Order: sequence, then C-alpha cells, then structure tokens
Amino acid sequence: MNYKVNKGFEKFTPLLQSIQTNFDLVDETIHKARNELKVLNYGNTEVVVKSFKIPHAINRIVYTFFKSSKAKKSYEYALRIGDFTPKPIGYIEFFTFGLLEKSYFIAEKFAYDFTIREPLLDPGFEDKEEVFKAFARFTLLLHQNNIFHNDYSPGNILIKKENGNYLFKIVDINRMKFVPLSQEQRAKSFSKLWAHDHILEIIATEYAKHHQVDADFTKQVLYFSNKNKKIKNFKKRLKGIEVND
Repeated sequence: MNYKVNKGFEKFTPLLQSIQTNFDLVDETIHKARNELKVLNYGNTEVVVKSFKIPHAINRIVYTFFKSSKAKKSYEYALRIGDFTPKPIGYIEFFTFGLLEKSYFIAEKFAYDFTIREPLLDPGFEDKEEVFKAFARFTLLLHQNNIFHNDYSPGNILIKKENGNYLFKIVDINRMKFVPLSQEQRAKSFSKLWAHDHILEIIATEYAKHHQVDADFTKQVLYFSNKNKKIKNFKKRLKGIEVND
C-alpha cells in the first residue's frame, strides 16, 4: 500500500486506508465506464472517490516502475492546477506481488448545478449565451496558466451559478499538458465539446475579445471541432460494421 494525504486533510487518513471496503459499501455510482466514481460521506463531509480499473499486465509493470499511477497523477495535477479543480484530498495505491493493482483518488465534492453539456444540448436553457461567454473566459484563464486539458469534453466541465456569476471546475484531470499554448492548441481545446458551429462562434468571439488572436481563430476552432466530429463518426460507423458482421 502506498498513499498520500493532502495537507489540512489528515482527518481523512482512516478513510483512505480503508477505501476499498468503504467504496464497496456504497451502492450508488455516479459514473461508471473504464473507471468508477462514487460519493462517500465521511465526518459529515461528502467526497468523490474515483476508483481506477486494474491495469492490464504490461501497464501494471509500467505504473509500478516507470510511470505514476493515474490516481497519483490526478492528485499531483490537482495540486498543480489549484482552484480550477475540486480540492484533492489524497490518493492510495494497492499492490499484489509487487505490482500495482488498484488505485483510488479522493477529492472534495463540488456542488455544481450543471455541466456544460446542458446548455450545449438544451435549446431552452436559460442564459445559455452568458454561460458560453463565461466558459470562454474560464478557458482563457486555463490557457494563460499554461494548462491544456486533453479531455476537455462536456462531462468534465462542472458549473455552479453563484451570486449571478458562473463558477467552473474541471475534472478527470489525469491527462493534462502544462505548456505555453500556441493559437492552434488554443483552438483545439474546444474540439471535444461536440458543439454546434454557432455556439463555437460565440465562444471563440468572446475568447478573442480578451486575448489577441489572429483573424482566423474562429475558423480554426470550427475546423478542429468538425475534424473531431468526423473522426468520431467514422469510428462509430466502424463499430457498427463490426457488430453487423
């Protein structure tokens, strides 16, 4: 077992050390795909626990000796990006025969009202244009801090309306880049939103109001978005062919 608890969150150490049992006792899952997320209540505080799936044989060796586990990386990245993500509490790794098996990352629960997905998809969403403009400014803040989220998709962008303003947090942060961003990289950031062109135009225009970009920035945003959609649709068609075969 290997674990670390963030400074100021030492009271969560017993939870971390017994996380496998505590995690299994909670029936309700808030997300389950490759990994699983659950909300646990500990000491009258709600926390989000992310359980990473057991790596395949080769990756067990890689994550044991050559790379940080996804749980450790999530924790370290959360410390690095600060208020852009819910506060990290800690991570823990479990080993079998000296190789990584299970790992967990724990963070404070952010009481968000919706994700960016809702205004993207709901035609009747209230003040959606203001949400998109606030989102553009938030993204610019990320970029100004040399943060590039490799999975900047709707479910990973949490939003809370507070005193008339919109507060954003990003999650699923174990795949990040910390580099000064070119205009092309800035434009690519919006490609996984799966947004309509007119929405992207609102976002790109607001972004350009607050940061000097070339005149073709909006065209670049649309280009990378449509390119990503074509790739995704092609993959879906391939899966359909495999199923029919």
